[in-house]
Amino acid sequence: MRLTQGTFSFLPDLSDAQIRAQVDYCLGKGWAVSVEYTTDPHPRNTYWEMYGMPLFDLRDAAGVMDVIDSCRQAYPEAYVKVNAFDASHGWESLRLSFLVNRPANEPGFHLVRSEEKGRNLRYTTMSYAVTGARS
Repeated sequence: MRLTQGTFSFLPDLSDAQIRAQVDYCLGKGWAVSVEYTTDPHPRNTYWEMYGMPLFDLRDAAGVMDVIDSCRQAYPEAYVKVNAFDASHGWESLRLSFLVNRPANEPGFHLVRSEEKGRNLRYTTMSYAVTGARS
């Protein structure tokens, strides 16, 4: 299963040159860049672990690429993403987010069904990475 979260998620993985070009674009817009990682890629898991501090004052993509490479080396079997935050008045939100690393094996999700009061069924998804099970 190929995880599709964030911008460019339906495209082939970006090369380092393409990642650098996107980071240059973000920095050129004045957006703060941060790097996050997780082993639980559930779509509702919006709180990934931050790798290092947000790079508020950085204006060179080389510094961001160093942080990305360091995170990839520290967590090679995790999902790693780059976030670009626009702090300008009226936006104050994430403007761009994209994956820059995936585990070699993406375990996927399974459907969990539970019966509720009144014979109602409730469905949710659970990551195989969290349960340790495989399909």
